[in-house]
Amino acid sequence: MSEKRSASKIDRVAMPEQDPKVRARNFLEVPTGYTMEMAQAEAERCLQCAKPGCVQGCPVSVDIPGFIDILTRGDVSGAVQRIWLKNALPAVCGRVCPQEIQCEGNCILGKKGKPVAIGNLERFCADYVRENSKDEALPEKQPSTGKKVAVVGSGPSGLTVAGDLIVKGHEVTIFEAFHKAGGVLVYGIPEFRLPKDIVAQSVNFLEQLGVKVDCNAVVGRIVSMDELFAQGYDAIYVGVGAGLPKFMNLPGENSIGILSANEYLTRANLMKAYQFPKVDTPIPIGKNVVVLGAGNVAMDAARTAMRLGAESVKIVYRRSRAEMPARAAEIHHAEEEGIEMCLLTNPTQYLADQNGRLVGMECLKMELGEPDESGRRKPVAVKGSEFRIPCDLCVVAVGSGANPLLTSDTADMKTNKWGYIIADEKNGKTTKRGVWAGGDIVTGAATVILAMGAGRQAADSIHDFLTFGW
Repeated sequence: MSEKRSASKIDRVAMPEQDPKVRARNFLEVPTGYTMEMAQAEAERCLQCAKPGCVQGCPVSVDIPGFIDILTRGDVSGAVQRIWLKNALPAVCGRVCPQEIQCEGNCILGKKGKPVAIGNLERFCADYVRENSKDEALPEKQPSTGKKVAVVGSGPSGLTVAGDLIVKGHEVTIFEAFHKAGGVLVYGIPEFRLPKDIVAQSVNFLEQLGVKVDCNAVVGRIVSMDELFAQGYDAIYVGVGAGLPKFMNLPGENSIGILSANEYLTRANLMKAYQFPKVDTPIPIGKNVVVLGAGNVAMDAARTAMRLGAESVKIVYRRSRAEMPARAAEIHHAEEEGIEMCLLTNPTQYLADQNGRLVGMECLKMELGEPDESGRRKPVAVKGSEFRIPCDLCVVAVGSGANPLLTSDTADMKTNKWGYIIADEKNGKTTKRGVWAGGDIVTGAATVILAMGAGRQAADSIHDFLTFGW
């Protein structure tokens, strides 16, 4: 008991970061990582609970006390191998998962103080092994079953399915619409949050295991799912995400200088447009930039605009800070970098000059009323509170939807009224025989780790199907 008491009194080890004034103008990763000494000091804070709430809070049930205990003994390779039993992408999850509401949100130390920095420790283990091991040990594969699986989409759920099934002896091919694999990890999350060489290493790891990756392959356009079955595939997993941009249908929305966050971030991240003209893809550079929305995508867009040279960047959100869906860490980093939060503010129309170029937007101040169907207090306009915000670039980050390209090509695979694929939440089975789905195309925009959890459940179900039948 005395060890538990002393552990709870050790201060949480903060991860070093770039200075905000410096990082706000570069695309290098913001946190610079733990040293071995820092990681072990933080690991010592773990109470090794008999009934660990952190594991219950993890969507893929990583043995968190187990890997932390191994880390305290200095065996980083053993620690990451323990993580790999449940999570194939620890370097990714350690950076972008909302630990504060998942594993760390259930840590007993968080009841009276700061929880163990589980995400930071997960990231450290993955980074240390990647940087210090010349040859990464590959997991043992089962004998070939002769079965073929097509994975549509190479985001976190697709990569998880591919990794799980290849080691079970099945032949796996990933079909990716873009020219690089990684899905949202590549096109959606900026370099300063998730370096792309980490994603590339994860994809390369799967290729070493035998997974085939077919890029520039748009399933639903160049090939249908029925044609994939005709080509000899025994099962298909759909993990195409939810990347259809949403707009607010405001007057003046066709003005020059208004982009969806999907396009803006895809240009910056996947196409490396921040390096233009060294790369071919340009990106609009705003002097006064407004980002509509307050989720992680909005924070990514705002912080990208600042790094591209904007003089001012504003987040415009119709609710209060308490309702902002972005991670607290992302909001904190954005504010440190000089991004202004315009809360309880609702845009009503865009303003353009005689050439059709955006020069500003008209807004209303809001106040919070009764909760709506989402449980959040509904914003209500304050009469007579109209005002204008000058801007020459607006990035719309108010959510995204399901792209109908694939689903419209498959009549016997049912979707709901929002266009998302209907799938069994326990195993990912769709209404079409031999087809599974998971991640954002089923749930709508969610987290990386939830998509991975859905992929793992689907992979188990696909393996059962290939072994025993539907």
